[in-house]
Amino acid sequence: MSLTEGSALPDFSLPDESGTPVSLADLKGSPFVLYFYPKDDTSGCTSEAVAFTAMKSEFDAIGVAVLGISPDPVKKHVKFKEKHDLDVRLLSDEEKTFLEACGVWVEKSMYGKTYMGVERTTVLVDDKGTVARLWPKVKVPGHAEAVLSAARELTGKG
Repeated sequence: MSLTEGSALPDFSLPDESGTPVSLADLKGSPFVLYFYPKDDTSGCTSEAVAFTAMKSEFDAIGVAVLGISPDPVKKHVKFKEKHDLDVRLLSDEEKTFLEACGVWVEKSMYGKTYMGVERTTVLVDDKGTVARLWPKVKVPGHAEAVLSAARELTGKG
């Protein structure tokens, strides 16, 4: 399955950086952002996490949680957050079950070699768990601002 605007987000339960499980049921009732990223502590992923952290208070002001998801283990998320002073929750999908269900665990290629990895994608989910906006193949510069703008539109607060 791949995510599409208007589709229901697949159910999930994944641990955050503290090991606390986070599920779709926990998040429903308020809009939220899930950004799927390939790997902790790489340049693009760090830039994206830092940008969302810098705008966290603006997302909080409109009642929209922001969570990052990668296949990295919980312990790696802890180091990543501490190293870059990140203030967004990071979920771990080591089994890649949710990443696959969302269609973001894909074959990629670099320097002529193919491998499986996360296609950088962001999803804005409404309070009922429906995909309101979808950004596939994200380019990091200006992305957090675009997501905030869409979140403000969705909530009518902005």
